[in-house]
Amino acid sequence: MAGKRRRTPGSRKKRITLKMKRKLALLFTIIVLILIGIFGWLVYIIRVSGEQYTRKVLAQQDTNSILLPYRRGDIYDRNGTILATSEKVYNIILDPAVLLENQSDQPEKDCVEPTLQALVDYFDQDREELNAIMAEKKTSHYVILARQLTKDEVSEFEEAMKEEGSRIAGVWLEDSYIRRYPYDHLACNVIGYTVSGNVGQYGIEQEYSEVLNGENGRSYNYLNEDLEQEKTVRAATDGDSVMSTIDITLQGIVEKAIADFQEKYTDAFREGDGSYTAAAVMMDPNTGEVLAMASNRNYDLNNPYDVVANGLFTEEEAEGLSEEERLNALNELWRNFCISDTYEPGSTAKPITIAAALEAGVIHDGDTFLCDGRQNIAGKDIWCSNKYGHKVITLEGSLMFSCNDALMQIASKLGESSFSRYQNMFNLGLRTNIDLPGEARTDTLIYYTQENAPNERLVMRTTDLATNSFGQNFNVTMIQMVSAFSACINGGYYYQPHVVKKVLDSGGGTVRTVEPVLLRTPISSKTSSLIRKYLYNTMYGPEDANGNHATGRAARVAGYAMGGKTGTAEMIPRDKTNYLVSFIGFAPADHPEVVLYVVVDRPNAQKQSSSSFAMEIWKNIMKEALPYLNIYPTEEVPADMQEEVAAEQAEETEEESPEEEPEEETAEEGTLVDPQTGETVQMPDPQTIDPNDDSVMGDAPVNDNLVDVKPADAISDEEDNNPTE
Repeated sequence: MAGKRRRTPGSRKKRITLKMKRKLALLFTIIVLILIGIFGWLVYIIRVSGEQYTRKVLAQQDTNSILLPYRRGDIYDRNGTILATSEKVYNIILDPAVLLENQSDQPEKDCVEPTLQALVDYFDQDREELNAIMAEKKTSHYVILARQLTKDEVSEFEEAMKEEGSRIAGVWLEDSYIRRYPYDHLACNVIGYTVSGNVGQYGIEQEYSEVLNGENGRSYNYLNEDLEQEKTVRAATDGDSVMSTIDITLQGIVEKAIADFQEKYTDAFREGDGSYTAAAVMMDPNTGEVLAMASNRNYDLNNPYDVVANGLFTEEEAEGLSEEERLNALNELWRNFCISDTYEPGSTAKPITIAAALEAGVIHDGDTFLCDGRQNIAGKDIWCSNKYGHKVITLEGSLMFSCNDALMQIASKLGESSFSRYQNMFNLGLRTNIDLPGEARTDTLIYYTQENAPNERLVMRTTDLATNSFGQNFNVTMIQMVSAFSACINGGYYYQPHVVKKVLDSGGGTVRTVEPVLLRTPISSKTSSLIRKYLYNTMYGPEDANGNHATGRAARVAGYAMGGKTGTAEMIPRDKTNYLVSFIGFAPADHPEVVLYVVVDRPNAQKQSSSSFAMEIWKNIMKEALPYLNIYPTEEVPADMQEEVAAEQAEETEEESPEEEPEEETAEEGTLVDPQTGETVQMPDPQTIDPNDDSVMGDAPVNDNLVDVKPADAISDEEDNNPTE
């Protein structure tokens, strides 16, 4: 086969080599393509989900992430005195995983033994418990050994950690804060307290909790792109501080006067405290700022849950308490009587009735009225506080002598519709919206005209109008009354009450100033001026020709011109047994700078109906408060007070107010002419009236509209829309 070429061994080898090169090239190409694909996929992941995966990786590496707590803002009084503050404390944290990394068989290099021994020496830790933690939690990075230690308690340990050659490892100090109240119980009802997690309970702590709280920060440890450990810190944002309107000096004066009263009358007639409740609110009538607010229901803000330390029970009694009983008792203690409890105001409401009638033009200064001891309303006699009658008195005298009869005549001229309208203008029956939690509702306890009544029960009848005129058969709170009264005497301006003056940042700069909020002007300055004059004479006015005495004389502070009004409310059932007495007044008389309202619920005395109990507290407060407020005496000392001033007596002799009890004088025989109607009226014969007859209502008859009544101290938050007393 001459034309056929023979394959030599060399050519075969070349062919095999060429095939192998082709296969290797293909394999290399495939590998390159795979790598390109992986690289492309990584690029895609980075672009689309890179941030998400980065966070996951950092989260896995963040084994030493540390929470940096914020500092809750302080609460100050109006002068900058700290009422509540957050004190820095420290938690001792053990990191067993890190500590075991520093374990060594060589004693001079081992960190476990020196660290555990230091914890025993400096913090009195139990060595057996530490050994158990190290055995059971080898991989843990966070074990709390001690909480809320002060700087003094950790300072020596910190120095030992910093010493050269220290072999303390795997332990660190975690910053924390604890709430402290430097004055313990002072202003507790206004301030409130906090629970775990900086959650405010009651008072400013609750109402302004979001303002006071800040935002936690965090410290992160992570590995950078060079696989080196780095730290990043997101700083905490501290909360803002609050400057209240409370004056801690005035608050102390008020609380001391209440405590002295309670102690003085303890076990005086019945076993127990000086009264069920004694409370006071002091306000600047020209701004609505609350200067002091207190009651005998006080507790230690630093230890609010201890029923024994707070005087609710003895240790023996506390042992037998259920958790429900304990909490019920504490809730009553924490409750702020001044804004959360409702009651009938009694005669302290009379200035509002007269102011409304003057403003409406249905009565005028100088008008006179005949008080024969009662008014017959819808066929039923409603009696005056003086059952024998004040006889002919002036409009001013109706306040001076606290005449129910005259007030009923005045309300009749005003009428149901106008009376209800002015009650609402003075915010009676409506929440004041004071910046404190827990304000009670009384809007369903007020009476409206037929066309405005949401249901038949709230229709104001003639008997309602009569009894409402002198402060019975409708309910109020203390903050409602002091705000309404302030509008009567400050020129006619109704300001929304408030307890916070400023909000400050963590550096002390002003974030926000709380300006006075004028809601309405229910009366004119002329009417307000007349009310001030009448109330001045209610304390300083002379005896009139009929032998009537001003009812507020016992509250006078020597050398001062002031005005005020007594109040007595007979509690339901109206069996002439239990009373809530009060006094509200202001100073100076011509341009009021301060208003003080005092309420005493069932004083511990055989005769509860005398408002002298409230006047006693009021006077003791004002004697100290007025000089502190730079309000100085401008008047001569009345003759009947000179002996008191000369002797510098700390307590005044109890005087019985004639407002609540009939005068023991014999009424003149014959008749008098009623100046309002011109009719000749036969005055009652004292011999025909039995002052002890329960059918004679000294204050008012029970109103059929009031149902399901309970005493004030039995009202719960859910029941605060029910009438009381």
